Amino acid sequence: MFNFKPEQKRLIIEQIQTYFYEERGEELGEIAAERFLEFMSEELGSHFYNKGVEDAKNLVEQKMMNLDEDLMSLERPIK
Repeated sequence: MFNFKPEQKRLIIEQIQTYFYEERGEELGEIAAERFLEFMSEELGSHFYNKGVEDAKNLVEQKMMNLDEDLMSLERPIK
């Protein structure tokens, strides 16, 4: 699902290996860690992506509301 740059993918794989070793006491090979990354990306990636989109939408809506309030404060009263 995600196309990581080679250096990003390598770092993620190392983080997965470290996690498995520190949390479970298991040494995970590079291929197993890469397969785990692929599984996580394919099965859970959409959830994280959609949450990011939702967060961005909420942030933009908040900024638009603030902009609207700022613009309304610039209006001058009509006599």
